[in-house]
Amino acid sequence: MNNPLPEPITVTLLVIDELERLNIPYVVVGSLASTQHGTARSTLDSDLVVSMQEADAPIFVSKLQDVFYADEQMALSAIKNKSSFNLIHLETMFKVDIFIAKDEAFDRAQIERRVARDVAIDSDRQIYILSAEDTILAKLRWYRLGGEQSERQWRDVVGVIKVQGNQLDSTYLKKMAAELNVEDLLARLIEQTSS
Repeated sequence: MNNPLPEPITVTLLVIDELERLNIPYVVVGSLASTQHGTARSTLDSDLVVSMQEADAPIFVSKLQDVFYADEQMALSAIKNKSSFNLIHLETMFKVDIFIAKDEAFDRAQIERRVARDVAIDSDRQIYILSAEDTILAKLRWYRLGGEQSERQWRDVVGVIKVQGNQLDSTYLKKMAAELNVEDLLARLIEQTSS
């Protein structure tokens, strides 16, 4: 007998199913990705980076409106401004944040380097999540943007480094960290986790 999936996965799958039906490239980021590569923790929302065009928004929102609070104008504004909008699952109030991919090297890399993972041990259903390296980089960028105050973000990247270790592509990590201006944070992270 299959165990039911946790609520964050179940709700996020409803959004992913629609993205896949519409052939909209996506990648799961945030704590759902860091949990896959590092240490598990609970989350209050899920985050997706999505390569969505304005023409996609009306049908995407209309397909989800029965089960989510979804605002087409917010989606269109996010696409136009390369920002974000959210979907709120009406039954559980769980939130899915949709970040529109910018035309920048790192945003392109997140989708190009995404990896397929099973949603559960006993499931053959796969979703695309951020690579371990890009999870570290994205979390370091959020940590910096948040004034380097979030212990949760820092613990997430420590967990990924400790679990992934030598499997990480250190050349890519260092190159992209320099582009994102987080090379000092990466150096501190590596020093902290190597002792």
